Amino acid sequence: MTDTTRRLNLNVGINTTGYLGAAWTHRRDGTRQDVYDPAYYLRIARLAHRGVFDALFLSDMPLLRPEPGSRPLHTLDPLILLTSLAAQVPDIGLVATVSSTYNSPYNLARRAQSLDILSGGRLVLNIVSNFVPEVAANFGNDPLPPREIRYPRADEFLQVAKKLWASWDPRRDGDIDPGQFWGPDSAHPIEHDGDYFAVRGALNVPRGPQGHPVIAQAGASDWGLDLAAKHGEIIYCNILSRAAGQSFRQKVNERAVRFGRDPSTIKLVPGLVAIIGESREEALRKHELFSGAGSEDGLLARFAREHGIDPADFDPDAPLDGEDFIPDGDRIQAVGMGRGWAELLTHERLTARQAVRRAEGNHRLVLGTAEEVADQIIDLWADGTVDGYTYQPPRAPDDIEEFVDKVVPILQDRGVYPRAYEGRTVRDRYGLPYPD
Repeated sequence: MTDTTRRLNLNVGINTTGYLGAAWTHRRDGTRQDVYDPAYYLRIARLAHRGVFDALFLSDMPLLRPEPGSRPLHTLDPLILLTSLAAQVPDIGLVATVSSTYNSPYNLARRAQSLDILSGGRLVLNIVSNFVPEVAANFGNDPLPPREIRYPRADEFLQVAKKLWASWDPRRDGDIDPGQFWGPDSAHPIEHDGDYFAVRGALNVPRGPQGHPVIAQAGASDWGLDLAAKHGEIIYCNILSRAAGQSFRQKVNERAVRFGRDPSTIKLVPGLVAIIGESREEALRKHELFSGAGSEDGLLARFAREHGIDPADFDPDAPLDGEDFIPDGDRIQAVGMGRGWAELLTHERLTARQAVRRAEGNHRLVLGTAEEVADQIIDLWADGTVDGYTYQPPRAPDDIEEFVDKVVPILQDRGVYPRAYEGRTVRDRYGLPYPD
């Protein structure tokens, strides 16, 4: 039975042409150039607002790879683009991905707090630790720092930012002389002197309507889990099954308790790719088309290639062993996303033919009619495995529009999703506490 005292949370990814790299050629309208056009993102934001999405989600990587057959996934700066959209579209939250590796805490805290104030408390900051060596080359000659430096630096980065966000609070003015602008307790330097940052403060932007922006985090490696448990309020992760999701939540909760946090203040909103058809068969064909594989055999060949399986030894109908999919913890690429397959195949006995229909782009894949997609979304939410999803449309804006027109009304009719925006800030909509 669905617990209607809870409310499903949904964000929507709005990066360039959509989530799947091969799907953009199948967009019904638009050109390649519209991904640089502010009007394009405004159209998507208004569409998402009509669907009562909690937030627009912008991933980011400060890197351009103009390789044959590719398309840009990240272009306009998230904070700048979301500032523009906030001024034109009410209510909807704004998730900006920002790097703790290649930012300074003071500058980022100032820009973020400014946007949170200007938007009326709608900002979510997705803090990431960059893992691509090519990104490092855009910021100097030093190589990409190893994980054992990036994550402690990210931890201290957030400690400094939180101190700065609280350093000037007009509520502390108290009774002051009419000729004085502020009282002796209004603002104070933070005097931070740590391993990675020395920041005196105070911040020259006052406390915002949310106390500070909501903190999102996407790490799932051991380092990333610690950072998420210590600071994350919304966790963007890779959950492909119920058992894997429950295992992930347990890991986060145990760490949260260790850091003195209440686990109920952490919300899991993993990525979700939904492909909707008039029938399940139509959805399967759309999956093959939008993925670029072209057929089920193409999906299987891609699976073998991506996981380093020798085609001569590949039996697509033989059960897979989860241990064969555990990523190298020392690899440069993101470890957390790679763990999704290992978690899925550890908890469920699947063949490759079954597995290729369970995930796309490292996120949970749901396929079928609008009713079937809604059923699958509610399934892991109803028992508390997840708190919601970050919907990653294969094509933008086409699949966002289809989701809004076909799936959202079903979720609303089931009583799990609102028909209008509620609450004052994005914290209210996620049921998150306000910082002291």
